[in-house]
Amino acid sequence: MKKWLFLLWFLPLVLFAQKKKTPPTNPPPPAPEIYFPSAQNWEKRNPEALGLNPAKIKAAIQFAQEQESTAPRDLELAHYQSFGREPFGEAAGPLKERGPATGLIIYKGYIVAEWGDPNRVDMTFSVTKSMVSSTVGLAVDRGMIKSVHDTVYPYMAPIWVMEPGKRFDRAEAFGQPQLLDLFSTPHNRKITWDQLLRQTSSWQGTLWGKPDWADRPAPDSKTWLNPERAAPGTAYEYNDSRVNVLALATLNIWRRPLPQVLKEYIMDPIGASNTWRWYGYDNSWVLMDGQMVQSVSGGGHWGGGMFINAYDMARFGYLSLHKGKWKGQQLLSEEWFKMATTPTPVKTDYGFMNYFLNTDQKALPSAPANIFWHLGNGNNVIFVLPDQDFVVVARWLKGDGMDGLVKRILEAKQ
Repeated sequence: MKKWLFLLWFLPLVLFAQKKKTPPTNPPPPAPEIYFPSAQNWEKRNPEALGLNPAKIKAAIQFAQEQESTAPRDLELAHYQSFGREPFGEAAGPLKERGPATGLIIYKGYIVAEWGDPNRVDMTFSVTKSMVSSTVGLAVDRGMIKSVHDTVYPYMAPIWVMEPGKRFDRAEAFGQPQLLDLFSTPHNRKITWDQLLRQTSSWQGTLWGKPDWADRPAPDSKTWLNPERAAPGTAYEYNDSRVNVLALATLNIWRRPLPQVLKEYIMDPIGASNTWRWYGYDNSWVLMDGQMVQSVSGGGHWGGGMFINAYDMARFGYLSLHKGKWKGQQLLSEEWFKMATTPTPVKTDYGFMNYFLNTDQKALPSAPANIFWHLGNGNNVIFVLPDQDFVVVARWLKGDGMDGLVKRILEAKQ
């Protein structure tokens, strides 16, 4: 009994002594706070202050300026020298004369370089597609679309297209469809949201006066009216008519103009300016809940699309870098960005529109495999380098200058 009493008295002393001998553990230092620019100000830093080589940054800027696109700055003229030569290729939306070669280099959230006229609002062509897909992502995150793998047809309502002078009591119109149904055919009923997002839908039809086959038509004109049709999901085809179908289908989900959706849930929270505009076509107006609403285009192929400055493009790129998070707020889910940057076997270097991937490092051999970029004609590019903490905007850059620009910027970090 005495032995047990002794142990009960002695044991706390041993434990106390061991506790005194245990060296105190220092908590790990807190992770450095990530800088996000305010709506009114984007802080600029000297490249050298952030460990970058200023001479290399200067060389990158000079390269970007030397690699300016040789296409006319008059984008109306440029249109009719390129896309305007396609069948039904006439412009249906506004076109705007562009500015000089322009760009920004963002490192660790700070502007370390800029050139050209970053404040100038210009067309950004197919970078607009990333805005379209973002409005789909917002709908998915809110449960308005249950799954991207759902077929689109059950979500759609008939669409009343607004046409000046249109009447329903003319004999010539008797028996003709009075409302637009985008997914009524057996082929189109099989199409999923995912396939529209990845440009693998093979949607068939005509929208806003642009047949699907007339966009970048096959060399053999004999095949135009009866082309071979791939099953949805089995073939990739970059096609603006189908992108416009996705924009109209998404308008049907939101029941409000997509520019308003983008502004409220993305552009305002990231502090974008009030100067960007998103246009459709002169004939892309529909009646939505008693109001005329313009269905916007997914690019500038026939005019229209997103008109935006380089700073606002960079903010969207910085949101992409942080997988939809901005100042602690998850504007688009991380899961959405994971899907957007995941390719399919059909197209291994493309995710959701318009996320181009460097999966096999063929497009940008000097860049890491996990870089992605939002790309529009011109070229207008938002490069996102997740591991290197870079976002780069380059406007009016030759296509074969893309790898060289990224290469020079990466060299500035070595």
